[in-house]
Amino acid sequence: MTQHHPSRDAAGFTLLEVLIAAAVVVILLMIALPSYLAQMRKSHRGSAESHLMDIAARQQQYLFDNRAYAPDIATLNMTTPSDVSAFYTISISTAAGPPPSFTASATPIGSQRLDLGGAALTLSNTGAKTPVGVW
Repeated sequence: MTQHHPSRDAAGFTLLEVLIAAAVVVILLMIALPSYLAQMRKSHRGSAESHLMDIAARQQQYLFDNRAYAPDIATLNMTTPSDVSAFYTISISTAAGPPPSFTASATPIGSQRLDLGGAALTLSNTGAKTPVGVW
């Protein structure tokens, strides 16, 4: 009968193999993480753009009813969704005219400022959107 030595038959990873696997994972993260974060910022921007479009639609209805634009979101009976308010500050500026006008803005805050170099998204009563080419 032969003796069985478990330590000789045990298969495992060497320290070098573990270090190589860890290095591969780190390299993949270094490549993937910036792209992921950029896509998340783009998604947040899309939510802000959608909210500004909702504000513009409500402003038009408010204009028909009151012959002026609402000075703020509360007057429009709206609230900013949490997925927008976490990354943007929403504001409305109005001018009495004639003709009356408004501009709704979404100014990035926190990490969202890395998107578009921190430029605010704006939408006016004429439908003008800035920054141009982003919407």
